[in-house]
Amino acid sequence: MFQAPEIDYGALSPVIALTAGLCVVLLAGVFDAVKRAVPALTLAVIGTASGLLIWRWNDPTELISGAMRIDEFSIAIALIAMTMAAATVLLSIRERAVEEAGSGEYHSLLLGSLLGMVLLSQATNLVTFFVAIETLSIPLYVLCATNLRKEGSLESGLKYLIVGSLGSATLLYGMALLYGASGSTDFAGIAAGVGGAEGGLVDDPLFLVGIAMCAVGLAFKTSIAPFHQWTPDVYQGAPTPVTSFMAVATKAAAFAVFVRFFVEALGFAADEWQPALAVLAAISIVVGNVGALGQRSLKRMLGYSGVAQAGYILSGLVVVTEAGVSALVFYLAGYAFMNLAAFAVIVARERETIFGDEIESVRGLGAERPLLAWPLTISMLGLAGLPATVGFIGKLYLIEALVEGDYTWLAVFIAIGTMISLAYYLPVVAAMWMGGREPSPAAPAIAGASPEADPLDPDAGRRPSLVLPAALAAAAVVFFGVIPQPLVDFAEQASAAFPFS
Repeated sequence: MFQAPEIDYGALSPVIALTAGLCVVLLAGVFDAVKRAVPALTLAVIGTASGLLIWRWNDPTELISGAMRIDEFSIAIALIAMTMAAATVLLSIRERAVEEAGSGEYHSLLLGSLLGMVLLSQATNLVTFFVAIETLSIPLYVLCATNLRKEGSLESGLKYLIVGSLGSATLLYGMALLYGASGSTDFAGIAAGVGGAEGGLVDDPLFLVGIAMCAVGLAFKTSIAPFHQWTPDVYQGAPTPVTSFMAVATKAAAFAVFVRFFVEALGFAADEWQPALAVLAAISIVVGNVGALGQRSLKRMLGYSGVAQAGYILSGLVVVTEAGVSALVFYLAGYAFMNLAAFAVIVARERETIFGDEIESVRGLGAERPLLAWPLTISMLGLAGLPATVGFIGKLYLIEALVEGDYTWLAVFIAIGTMISLAYYLPVVAAMWMGGREPSPAAPAIAGASPEADPLDPDAGRRPSLVLPAALAAAAVVFFGVIPQPLVDFAEQASAAFPFS
C-alpha cells in the first residue's frame, strides 16, 4: 500500500520560503504600484530563507523519506549561495538586463535558481539530485540572455543552454547506470547495493562507467577542464551581475552535491575515482591559469581563473577526508568574497566607461576611484593567494589536506598554479595604480557593446549598491586572511556532517 512520506515542515521551511517568495516577487513585478519594491522584496525573501537555515543549524534532519537532508554542510553551502544572491540583487540595480527582462521576471528567475541550489545542497537521492540541478540551471540559461540589446548576451545564453544540456544528459545517463548497478536511487542505497554486495561490484564495468559519466556531468557544471569550454564565453557575454552569481553560487551548489554524492554514495569505491579526479583537478589548474594569460577582458580572465579555482576546490574532495572537505568549504566561502569584490567593480566600470569589461576600463582607477580600486586590488591579491588574504589561507588549508592525504604532487600543482596566476592578476593591479589617470582611447570596446545601447552612468562608481558590496567583500577577504579562525570553525562544522572513518 502507498504510504505518504513523513514531512518535517520546519526543516523544509527555507525551501518553502523561497518557493513562496519566488511567486510573490513574480506577481509584484506585474503591478506598477509595487514594481519598484521588487529588489527590496527579493532581499527580504533571501533574508527570511537565510534566517530559517541558520535556525536549523546543529539540527540535522532527514527530509521526505531520506530524499533530502538538511545538515551543517548543506546549510553552509546554501548560505554562501544566498550571500551571492543578495549581492547580485544589489549589483543588478540600474542594470539594463533588468529593464529588458522585467524586474519581476529577472528577480524571480534569480530566486528560482537559488531554490535549485538549496535543493541541490540537500539532495541525497538521484531523483532529487537531478531535479535540483535542472531547477538551478534552467533559470540561469534565461538570465544569461536577458540583455536583449547585446548579441553577446544572447549568444552566452544559447551556449550555456547547449553545453548545460549536454552535461545534464551525461549526468542523467550516468545516474541510470548507477541505478542499474545498485538497484537504488538513494545515495546510501547505492553504497549498500554495490559496496555491500558479497564480493562487491566495485569492478563492474556498468558501475565504473556510471561513475565516470556522473563525474563528467558534474565537471561541466563546475567548469572543470577539459569540460570548461563554455565558461569564458558565457562569463563574458552574460550580464555582469548574473556572471558574479553564476561564478560562485553555481560552483558552490554543484560542489556540494559533488562532495555528498562521491563521499556518501561512492566513498567505498574511492580508490577507483580518486586518481581520476586528481588528474582532472591538475588539468583544470594548468588549463585555467594558462588560459587566463594575456586576456584583455576582465570577465573572460575571471572565467579562466574560475576554471583554475575549480581545480583547487576539487582537490579538497580528492583526499576524501574531513580536513579536505573542510578546506573545500573554507575556500568556497573565501572565493565568494574575492569574486564579489571583483565583479562589483567591473559592474561599476562597465557603466562608467566605453571600454566595457576590458582591462582598459580600470586603468588609472587608483587616482580616479580609490573606493573601487582598493576592493579590486584586494580581490586580485586574494585570488592570487598572497599572504594576509583569505585566498592564501584557503590554499594553505588545501595543501595541508593534500599532503596529509598522500597527494603531495597535487599540492605542488596548486603552488605552481599560484605562481602562474601572478602573471595575470598583478597586471590588473598595475593598470589601476600605475596606468595613468585616463584610459587609453586606442583600447577596443567590448564586442557587442555601444554607448547607444548602454548609456553611460558617470556616477556608477559612487553608488552605494556597488561600492558597499565591493567594500564589504574586500574587508572580509582581509579579515579572514588575518583572523581565519571564525571561517575555519564554520568550515569544520560543515565537514563534520559526513561520517569519515
